[in-house]
Formats: sequence, structure tokens, C-alpha cells
Amino acid sequence: MRPVNQTARDQLPVLLARQPAVSAPALAVQLGISTATLQRLLPGLGERLLTRGAARRTRHALRRPLRGDLRELPLYAVDTAGQAQALGALALVQPEGSCLSLAGNDWPIPDESRDGWWGGLPYPLHDMRPQGYLGRQFARAEHAALGVPANPEAWSDDDIVWALAQRGADLSGNLILGNPAFERWQAGKLTPPAPIAGDADLPAAYAALAEQAVAQGVPGSSAAGEFPKFPALRELPGAATPHVLVKFSGADGSPAVQRWADLLVCEHLALQAAATLPGVNSATSRVVQHSGGRTFVEVERFDRHGAFGRSPLVSLGTLDAALIGDGSSDWPRLAARLAALKLVTPADVTAIEHLWWFGRLIANSDMHTGNLSFRPRAGHLQLAPTYDMLPMAYAPLPGGEVAPREFAPPLPLPPDRGCWNTACAAATGFWQAAAVDARVSTGFRDICAHNAQRLHETAQRL
Repeated sequence: MRPVNQTARDQLPVLLARQPAVSAPALAVQLGISTATLQRLLPGLGERLLTRGAARRTRHALRRPLRGDLRELPLYAVDTAGQAQALGALALVQPEGSCLSLAGNDWPIPDESRDGWWGGLPYPLHDMRPQGYLGRQFARAEHAALGVPANPEAWSDDDIVWALAQRGADLSGNLILGNPAFERWQAGKLTPPAPIAGDADLPAAYAALAEQAVAQGVPGSSAAGEFPKFPALRELPGAATPHVLVKFSGADGSPAVQRWADLLVCEHLALQAAATLPGVNSATSRVVQHSGGRTFVEVERFDRHGAFGRSPLVSLGTLDAALIGDGSSDWPRLAARLAALKLVTPADVTAIEHLWWFGRLIANSDMHTGNLSFRPRAGHLQLAPTYDMLPMAYAPLPGGEVAPREFAPPLPLPPDRGCWNTACAAATGFWQAAAVDARVSTGFRDICAHNAQRLHETAQRL
């Protein structure tokens, strides 16, 4: 004789595998049994069952194995003193999504995820995934060993989690997922690599690191509108951290390479000018030039503190996807929406408005939502220092041609005029500084001088 409720027992894992985070009453209705009967059946699923929430918010799901393993992945956070603590544990669920509780931590939590359920990966992990030049470089070097595609844009959520858990010891922010990655971080802390010592040796050391990066043959560098770069450790008295990211130009002296070198110097100058805006801080940067022809801009990592300390970081694009769902690339618009959720202060909104106008007035045509970040703190967000701010409208075309560009400063509506004027003064200062900087080519200094005059005349007419 067939056991009582055997049909429901057989159908239960099938139903759970189709709909993560489902309540017991909803499951009972679908199975045609009482909730009390369902509660007796659930323990039979053993370690496959994941239950989170309390009382009426209790939900159930089936774990999704990662490479055949159902175990949860610990998530660690490193503080500014370099000490690590367990933040939570990540479980993957069927057919998609995940579970990770962030209650009591620094990260703002959307209401639908307050019990730990996420439709995909938890958003604090999004900016950790391999992306950009360094992400493609990592994927190209490690994809065979990890068993993932060579193109990180083709990675599934499971690929991302696997790569982070195995190799993610030094990523954006302060999180480390998985014990293998954490053990790598611990090993590096016990026997850290020696930083580059002394400014005299720095250009040659950076030139050698640039050659290594180029030798890996990663496509999509500055020819496609993105600077190649590498991470480095260097000693500098008074620096907040030895950790830096270093962008670099080519070395062949072509017009395109010269323009990229000009833009690297301009990035350093733009960061200095942006720091004069109310409420705006900029990443600390330096220009380093090598006799072999390469120009480098060294940017201190503001998510690093001393040799081992870290702090959390999240991009505006990730916040939009997780908390807003706007899809805009307009920084002030998104900042206003974050303020409406009481996640950022009015002062930070004003700072972002100034920064937005400043970027447009220095011809930064690449102000996407990955180029503005925040520090999560006690469930709120604090504006992080400015980075990747430069006149990208003057970048060479993908084929290498350096095409002429007409500078047309955007004009404000009357309510924006005060903010525009402040940003205009900083932007004019940037163009003027670039126009007299000997590290910038003569041709581009002329362009900068023209733009400074154009911006001054525009401000006089308003």
C-alpha cells in the first residue's frame, strides 16, 4: 500500500525547486494538504532545505549546490584596522537567487531582503565581480583553472560565486567570500609582499609592471576607451595606504598614445580641482613619467587603510539596481532618490550635484554610474572620494584617430545656476592648470587654454 501523503512528499521538492522563498501555507495549498501536514513533511528534505524568517514571514527554499556542494559560503568583512570578522553566510537557492542575512550590518537592506532572500546575488557582492580591464585580465589568466568562461561578462551567478570564493582575496571594498579566498588573504597578511621603495626606483618598477600587464594580451585597453592598469604596493611617507591602482599609457609616441598620456595627467589635475568643490573629496593621485615613454597616474585606494585595513564600498550603479530601479545615468537624479529613502544626506546630494556639473564642464563624457561610489555605514551611505574624473570627450577614437572636438559647455536652468557657477569656477581652474602643465603636450595645452577661455566667457554671459 502506498504510504499516506507520499504524493505530496514526492511533489514537495519539485515545487520548492521552482519557487524559492515560499511560505508553508502557499506550499500546502499547492500540494492539497494542510499546513500542519506540510510542516511534518519539510524535515524529510534534510540538508537540502533552507528556512529563514520568523512567524508569518517564514519562507522555505531548496539549496542550489555549487559545484556539487550544498554548504553555505562564509562571508567575512575586514575592518580599517585589518581585523576580519564573520559577516554572514551565503546560500544559493533553486532555481535562482540566494540567501544572506545582512541584519545589523552597515549595508542598507531593501525590504524584500530583510530576512535574507535575494532574487540574484546579494548586492554587496556585485562590485566584487571581475569587471573592466583588471577583471578581464583576471578572467583570462584564471578561467581554465576555475572552469569558467574566459569572458567574465559571460559568467553566471554560480561562476561569479565560485571565482570569488576561490580567488577573491583582494577585491573592491572589504568583503571576502569563502574560506579559500580568506586563507589567501591571511597568508598575504602573514607574509606581505614588499612595496616599491623610493621615488627614484618607481618609474622603472611601474614600467616593468606595465610590460607584464601588456604581455598578458588583454583586449579592450585604451584603444576601446579604457586605460590599462595594474595594482601595486609602494612606499610613500605620509600616504594613507601603500595600495594603489596605476593607469598607464602606451610608449610608442604616436598621436593616440600622446593623447592618452595627456588625459592621464588631466585626470590627476581634475581630481585636484574637484576637491575644491563643497563637500567633495578626491582620491589621492600622482603622475609618474618614465624615460621609456610611458606616463602613469597612481591613485591611492580609498577602500584600503594602512597595509591591511579595508572599508566597504558600493557603486551608484549597484545601489540603483538594488534599491531604486531607476536605470538612469543622471547622478543628481539618483542621489535625490537615495535621499528620499533617507540613505544619503542633503549635503552629499549637493556635493554630487556640484561634481556632476564639474564633470560635464571638463568634458567628461564617461560619467556612468560605476564611477561614483559610497561607503555603507550603519545602514546609510556616505559619499566616497571622487575617482575616474577626466575629459574623456577628447579620447582617441577606437581606431586610434585623434579627432578634433568642439567644446560646448552645458548651460544650467535657473534653479541650477548657483551650483553651476561653483562647478564652473573649479572647472575653469582645471582647464587653466592643464594649459600650463609641462607634462601635457603643446597641442593639448592649447586646447585646454581655449576651453578655459570659452568657459570663462560663458560664465560672464549668464
